[in-house]
Amino acid sequence: MIPGALLSQPLYPRPALGIALAIAATLCFALLDTTSQFVGGVVPVLMAIWLRFLVQTGMTVALLWPSQGKALFHTTAPGWQLLRGALMVTSGTVAYLSLRFVPVGDFTAILMLVPLAITVLAAPLLRERVPALTWWLIAGGFAGALIVIRPKGSDFQGAMLLPLALVLINALYQIVTSKMVKTEDPGTMHFYTGLTGLVFGTLALPWSWAPMATWQLWALVALMGVFGSLGHYVMIQAYHRAPASRLTPYMYAQIGFATLAGWIVFGYAPDVWTVVGVALIAVCGALGVRVRQG
Repeated sequence: MIPGALLSQPLYPRPALGIALAIAATLCFALLDTTSQFVGGVVPVLMAIWLRFLVQTGMTVALLWPSQGKALFHTTAPGWQLLRGALMVTSGTVAYLSLRFVPVGDFTAILMLVPLAITVLAAPLLRERVPALTWWLIAGGFAGALIVIRPKGSDFQGAMLLPLALVLINALYQIVTSKMVKTEDPGTMHFYTGLTGLVFGTLALPWSWAPMATWQLWALVALMGVFGSLGHYVMIQAYHRAPASRLTPYMYAQIGFATLAGWIVFGYAPDVWTVVGVALIAVCGALGVRVRQG
């Protein structure tokens, strides 16, 4: 899945390392989505969400406690932390369901509409002016998404539109994140996001528990938590070393990683029209970010 904009205001001492870390994070997220698609047909969604956030919360504490100590748990905005965590849980749930119907490469390409969706939502929520060119780029990106998820014979199902709903959820998540980073520590935000998911998952566990046939399934679901937590942690480190405007173009590497993983694991090779749709999303998304940043 695509990460929240865990931004701070560093001095950006090593931009090249920041770019390398950002690309590594996109690899982690592509592996997270590929693993989610692999286990999606056999593991109940709420059970998978519970185990993912259990691992993520544990890893966050293990990675950040040595440097932050008790400060990791200090927050001045518990309500916003809860909202952000709830958005992440919703995002993870919708993503898990989406990957039952949409190839991981196509799924990732559609999620690249998030920067454009943020622009749309920023107009009413943040009272930002949206240039006319941006609206054309939004239309182009949406057209690319429709090309990617277009009906392919008799295989089309309404659930294939779930990634479009996920785009809006992730855009709201990033807007909330952009507000919180002004006062909250990125590591603390990451901890409470995982903790919120763990609490929600634990509450739902009595109604979602199902035995898994093999230990390999347990390991794969646990890997979802490893990839998600590691990806977010590495992205935090990337944003400490390079500005968001420098890193954003490299986020599109996730499409390549996800497409390659889908080909290796599931034997899915995109057709010409899918490539056209992905390219349209990538171009419109990258230009949209550039226009928004002025």
